[in-house]
Parts: sequence; structure tokens; C-alpha cells
Amino acid sequence: MGLFKRNPFGHILFIKKFLIRVFGVITHRRYRGFNELQIEGSEIIRNLPDTNVLFISNHQTYFADVVAMFHVFNASLNGRDDTIKNVCYMWQPKLNIYYVAAKETMQAGLLPRIMAYAGAISVERTWRAKGVDVQEKKNINPDDTENIKIALKDGWVITFPQGTTKSFKPVRKGTAHIIKQHRPIVVPIVIDGFRRSFDKKGLRMKKKGILQSFIIKEPLEIDYDNDTIEEIVEKVEYAIEQHASFLKVIPCEEIEEQEKLNKLRRWEY
Repeated sequence: MGLFKRNPFGHILFIKKFLIRVFGVITHRRYRGFNELQIEGSEIIRNLPDTNVLFISNHQTYFADVVAMFHVFNASLNGRDDTIKNVCYMWQPKLNIYYVAAKETMQAGLLPRIMAYAGAISVERTWRAKGVDVQEKKNINPDDTENIKIALKDGWVITFPQGTTKSFKPVRKGTAHIIKQHRPIVVPIVIDGFRRSFDKKGLRMKKKGILQSFIIKEPLEIDYDNDTIEEIVEKVEYAIEQHASFLKVIPCEEIEEQEKLNKLRRWEY
């Protein structure tokens, strides 16, 4: 029976482990080799409990962001300090990692359907359909929120609270409701360089030699009883650096430092 043990969603863990291993090996050089993933905060991952952890992040591609998180989380849990050197950390991956993804994205072709088996919680977006914002929002599917609850109870969940790969779009209140209702430990992640490295789906490489950044922050301080939904939304926006205030005028010194980094991220045609 051990070989056919299943997770709460009915996925056979042996198959899930096999898929994570295969995708891990195939994608490793996309972050260490062809490009360079610069990581901060690995020690935070090792200090987290095994369940009821919600990772929130800005979003740059459909799949490359999540794949990077599987690499970083498993490398960190296997003792790597801010590096994904030596992909052997994927041999015994953490199997209770899940990620929230749009149902239409995960059903768009064979490869996304296979990747979904590795941990996708497919949800119906109420405000968007076929890549276009809709005027009349659909009602939230209660099965979607129930599945997120189940996933949190079983392990770690990754979500992109803006629900889009476009920068500085508003954080959806659904994430705040999940935080307030289920009281997970909320760990912010800020990524950069993925949009320059990959196409929008995150499947095809556009450019090699890009410096990618992956910053894991300390868990958010949230008063689950007294913080309002709006206050939680604002905390999330600041934590993933997508609040409107991040569009303010930047000091010259910071611009110069950013330009030095951009030389490593610049496209060459």
C-alpha cells in the first residue's frame, strides 16, 4: 500500500515524486547554468512548520516562478544555504507543497496537465477569462477555497495574490480572506529576472546569462482577530513589493546600484 499512498487530492505520491524529480533535473540549469539564481533567506524555510504555511509572491511567468520555488524550498530543506547547487536535493522532495493556479492555465495543453499533478490547486478566476478581464465577475467556487484549506492543512501552499503576471496590479481580497480564516504562517517572496529570462508562460528561455533574484522574507506579523481585510491586503502588497509606493522616485544612489545589476540582466540581440 505504501507505493500507492495518496495525498488528500487523490494523487499517488510515488508518481508525484517521480514528476518532481524529472522536472527538477530538466529545469535545474535554467536557474543555475544558463542563468544565475541569487537567493536570500534559505534559513527561513528550514525554520517553518511542516503544515499551514502560505507563501505569497509577486508573479512574472506562469510556470518558471513556481518551478524555482520547488528548487529553492527543497534545496533549503536539504541544507543548502542560498544556493541550488547540486540537484540531488530533488531525490527526496517535499511532497506536500502545493501552488494555486488558474484552471484555464492548467488545462491548456498536455504539459500543464502533467505539471498540475505535481501540486496544482486549480481555481476559477472570478475576474478574468481567456486572458481578458471580465466586466461581470463570477461567483467564487466554494470548492476552490475548500481545496486551499485542505492543502494548508496538509502542507505548504504557494499563491500569487495579484492573480496576474503584470506588475503593480492590485492584490485580490481572496488571499486576505484565506489568511484571516485559516491563520497560516505567511511568508513573502520577492522575485525578479524571470520575465527577462523566460517567455510569459515560463516554458521557453528567451535569454541566457540573466541574474535572477529570489528573496525570502520573514513571516508577516498579522493580527488574525483584529486586522481587517483591507489591512491584510495592504500588508501583502508591501511585503511582495507591489504597493503603489514602490513606484515613487528613487534616489540617484539606488538607481546607480540598480544599473550595475541591470548590466547582468540586460538583453543582447
